[in-house]
Amino acid sequence: MFKNLMDDLDSIIERDPAARSRAEVFFLYSGFKALRSYRKAHWLYRHNLKFLARFISQRSRKKTGIEIHPAAKIGKGLFIDHGMGVVIGETTEIGDYCTIYQNVTLGGTGKETGKRHPTLGNNVLVGAGAKVLGPFKVGNNARIAAGAVVLDTVPDNATAVGVPARIVRVNGVRPLNLDQIHIADPVAQELCRLEYHVTLLEREMNLIKKRENEEKYGNQMPDAKEENKKTMP
Repeated sequence: MFKNLMDDLDSIIERDPAARSRAEVFFLYSGFKALRSYRKAHWLYRHNLKFLARFISQRSRKKTGIEIHPAAKIGKGLFIDHGMGVVIGETTEIGDYCTIYQNVTLGGTGKETGKRHPTLGNNVLVGAGAKVLGPFKVGNNARIAAGAVVLDTVPDNATAVGVPARIVRVNGVRPLNLDQIHIADPVAQELCRLEYHVTLLEREMNLIKKRENEEKYGNQMPDAKEENKKTMP
């Protein structure tokens, strides 16, 4: 437990440009306070002291605004930035070195029993206000954009955007860990691709028409008035 807390502390120092010292993070960061309480509560929960575990987690919720169920499984190096309004459900699993912003919900849809909350891989970023609902996996190095509502599996190295979330591949390259703004819109990308292909098709059609006219009339194109006379009854 102590080692996990040190990893949590070091990960915040490494990733948060506003963190000036370990003492500041330890005593003043609500996300770190919530993690400290969770580590204690989780130990108690695993040793069947569930009432005391829930007491600690609910007390932490009141003090920090972050609710983490003591049965959740959280790896090392989690960074909860700002944290107010974060909810992490009972069967949630979070890998190592993930980042979660404020107003994030890792919850269930209310219909499942047993495993009903999401599983986050390693190095996952969940943007402010995002909702991840259901017993599916969010892959390693994935990003969930601010305000997204994710209801299905997110592959490794991919980005989920929108309501409901759509998936954008990131070509297997790990993105900047704290960037929740510069995320591509897959709908806009697809529209641009289609517009480009339509433009190419129009050019090709014009070339075909030009060649047909040249073969039919040679270098001298018929006068429009003469053509109209021929077509008139």
